[in-house]
Amino acid sequence: MYFRTKASALAVSVALLAMVTGCATTSDSAETPEAPEKLVFAQIPSESAQGIAEDNKAIIEVIERETGLEVEIQEATDYAAVIEGLRAGQVQIAGLGPFSYMVAKDGGAGVEALGALVDAPDEEPGYQSYGIVPAGSDITDLAGFEGKTVCFVDPTSTSGFLYPTAGMLELDIDPEADITPVFAGGHDASALSVADGTCDAGFAYDTMVTSELIDSGDLKEGDLEVVWESEIIAGSPYVASDKLPADLLAQLEDIFANELNVPALVESGVCASESDCGLPEDSAYGFIPVEDSLYDGVRAVCEITEAAACKV
Repeated sequence: MYFRTKASALAVSVALLAMVTGCATTSDSAETPEAPEKLVFAQIPSESAQGIAEDNKAIIEVIERETGLEVEIQEATDYAAVIEGLRAGQVQIAGLGPFSYMVAKDGGAGVEALGALVDAPDEEPGYQSYGIVPAGSDITDLAGFEGKTVCFVDPTSTSGFLYPTAGMLELDIDPEADITPVFAGGHDASALSVADGTCDAGFAYDTMVTSELIDSGDLKEGDLEVVWESEIIAGSPYVASDKLPADLLAQLEDIFANELNVPALVESGVCASESDCGLPEDSAYGFIPVEDSLYDGVRAVCEITEAAACKV
């Protein structure tokens, strides 16, 4: 409801803006955007703001070196906050999920995809949503989620809400009426809430369950059981605001396409070795460019689910 209310307000604002700008002179409409004094990078936390900075350390170092601009980390509470920051011109770079990228792109927030992480340069970026239960649960499949308290991430999370919703609808489970939904706010929070019994079941992206929380010591191997896996989801893109000057936007696109991969990071001295590069999601290679059409699968799932957050 909140999203649809904001979307309606945005539609009115856009209509009014169109009326005003329609009277602008040609020189006004062609005015070149000013270069920002710094680049604000926003992302919802997987663990903490410190974790965001650490996960993106190599990325930030290269961007600051190449552009000469400071990169400021902004921790956001949810994807909607990141999207609104981009729309308002308060955020210049962001890490989004596939669903939130689609919402931002199709909803006129003004974003351009910079790239997505892969483990090999010839690989198509992608991952999965996992349906999870505590060890020893009597729930053995997605059908068993019916009637239970179920943790999601947030309403604009691809693997933490959209694809799980599609999976439940295929089993005639109404994600509003047939379960008690809980929005945990992050993939780690969703998984940990399942592990500690706050939720009977839940969803998180694959490596959060299989490695990230185990490597951090928050969970032990075997604390969670995977009882459902989604189809492959297009990889999460990093984006830039199209309100940036064209030359800066082109420079960022070049950085993500050519400099933010393990071989280039080692060659430039940002990483000491190929085995110790510290890229997000434990990527073994780094970023490759992505086309907007890669996210048409997300748009198709939106048509199936008719989720409120899809209505941009």
